Amino acid sequence: QVQLVESGGGLVQTGGSVRLSCVASGITFGRYAMGWFRQAPGKVREFVARIDWSGEIRYYADSVKGRFAISRDNAKNTTYLQMNSLKPEDTAVYYCAADSRMITTTIPSRYDYWGQGTQVTVSS
Repeated sequence: QVQLVESGGGLVQTGGSVRLSCVASGITFGRYAMGWFRQAPGKVREFVARIDWSGEIRYYADSVKGRFAISRDNAKNTTYLQMNSLKPEDTAVYYCAADSRMITTTIPSRYDYWGQGTQVTVSS
């Protein structure tokens, strides 16, 4: 049974930082690219960041470039999203996802597995 479990969300002030974690089980973690997505109320799920299986190739949405950093530890089956300089518009449920394909994609339906999400709320 595949599970992706996110943690680390919460309430933070504008300009603050949060680090999200996503622990995977039931998959060979090192064979999957990992992505982070977010969904705000009334909006579609949007791509945030992606890291390839080796951790060497990272890709970010323009809205978070320079503020967020994705990383992974294959020994711990874990991917991270460090979120700095947070803004109220970053408020959303954040999801991690696993993709078995090598081609970089920002399309949610292309990802094979999803976590249940963790809420991040940025107060103004």
